[in-house]
Amino acid sequence: MKTDSSITAHTQTHIPVMLPEVIAILDPKPGGIYVDGTFGSGGYARAILDSTACKIIGIDRDPSAIAAARTMYDEYNGRLCLKEGRISDMEAIVNSETTEQVDGVALDLGVSSTQLNDRARGFSFILDGPLDMRMGRSEETAADIVNLRTEKDLIKILRNYGEERYAKRIALAICENRRKSPISTTSQLAEIVRKVLSGKNSSIDQATRTFQALRIAVNDEINQLKCALIAAERLLKSGGRLAVVSFHSLEDREVKNFLKSRSGLSSRANRHIPEFATKMPDPSFNLISRGVYKPTSEEVATNPRARSARLRGAQRTCAAAISEEMII
Repeated sequence: MKTDSSITAHTQTHIPVMLPEVIAILDPKPGGIYVDGTFGSGGYARAILDSTACKIIGIDRDPSAIAAARTMYDEYNGRLCLKEGRISDMEAIVNSETTEQVDGVALDLGVSSTQLNDRARGFSFILDGPLDMRMGRSEETAADIVNLRTEKDLIKILRNYGEERYAKRIALAICENRRKSPISTTSQLAEIVRKVLSGKNSSIDQATRTFQALRIAVNDEINQLKCALIAAERLLKSGGRLAVVSFHSLEDREVKNFLKSRSGLSSRANRHIPEFATKMPDPSFNLISRGVYKPTSEEVATNPRARSARLRGAQRTCAAAISEEMII
């Protein structure tokens, strides 16, 4: 049964998570150029623009997010540039707007409250709607995956992206149900999953991991993140700062491992190879903090969406960007 608190958390307007901490990491400077690679409702961008006389390049793959921000564009008198696009294309998008390296990059990963609250987008297992989950224009829908992928593919998606221990049972149930009729709505899928997992104790809705996995698969979110981190490394000037907010372990692990490798903290792949033979390039980032930032209890109380958020930050060094081949 859904609790009142879960419904309230789900239907609230989007509130930027750990906003003061993100701004502290970015430390905006007058005349600086900053990239908000996941613009959404513009919360981080607005805070950056209000903090000092700088410029923002805001990017979002969701055309409705860009359309909704037109009034904000007018409000900041040319200091805000809005571009529709994926974060995997961030380097090309930014380079099309400026020849300069940038002073900061902010990434707020995952789905926004605005998207969750729109039942027509199909992200929610609380609000019934079409099984869509697309953040942009051209990806296949969650219904396409659920109804057309093989059982083996579904198991892989649920395990890899949802870390669902009962992936095989859920995939089998999906295949059995779709043979009777297509699974086309969020409530249909949620009920299938809940029926499979009935009796399993969980502090979250039993459909959560399945919906997370499908959303990540539909939007290719892990690969998008990997490309965005590499792009940020190339775009940031020496002293430039990166702030990344993630909402589940898969995202946070990618960010952690990337920054660890780029800051020279990764161990050599083979301890039997002499150190002089595996000398790493100079670090391209310095970690702002070795640990991860978490929301305060006060923030979680006022914005339950912040509960699972994790923030990591790093500062660009003067070293050249590190190619993937150099860290294998």
